[in-house]
Amino acid sequence: MAERPRVGGPRQIADLMPDIGRAAFRKFGFVQSSVVTRWAEIVGPHYADISVPESIRFPAGQKAGGTLQLTVMSGHAPMMQHVLPDIIERVNRFFGYHAVAKVAMRQGQVRPTEPERRPPPRNLKPLPVELGDSLRDIGDPELRAVLESLAQGLANSSGLPKIS
Repeated sequence: MAERPRVGGPRQIADLMPDIGRAAFRKFGFVQSSVVTRWAEIVGPHYADISVPESIRFPAGQKAGGTLQLTVMSGHAPMMQHVLPDIIERVNRFFGYHAVAKVAMRQGQVRPTEPERRPPPRNLKPLPVELGDSLRDIGDPELRAVLESLAQGLANSSGLPKIS
């Protein structure tokens, strides 16, 4: 019995099943997985090296006033206790509403994680100059990348989109 030949090369699981991670994060109390992936941006690199978010627990039937559970490296808890109001403010600013009301800490091991670095997608056509200059002024790198991708898609399309 001959095996069927493989079509294409190996691919990452995340590319094949993008919603798996979202379901797992929601199960453990994260409404948005970006709280974990962008923790260093939210609280700053110094605090991200010594703490990691575990979950956000909301009161029954609500999506505001939750409790953020943090794991903090041993010996750093007293310092983190002093900056908790700033962390709450930064997390709420990230969410855009009063999502976190208090923080519960526990001491444990925190492994510093390097952010995933994927190469940018290949551009089929160069970005039009008039769009590129206006997008370079955007401060948030993630938003800028999404808008550049959208502009690239529009530049690469021909004619009106077909709605089926």
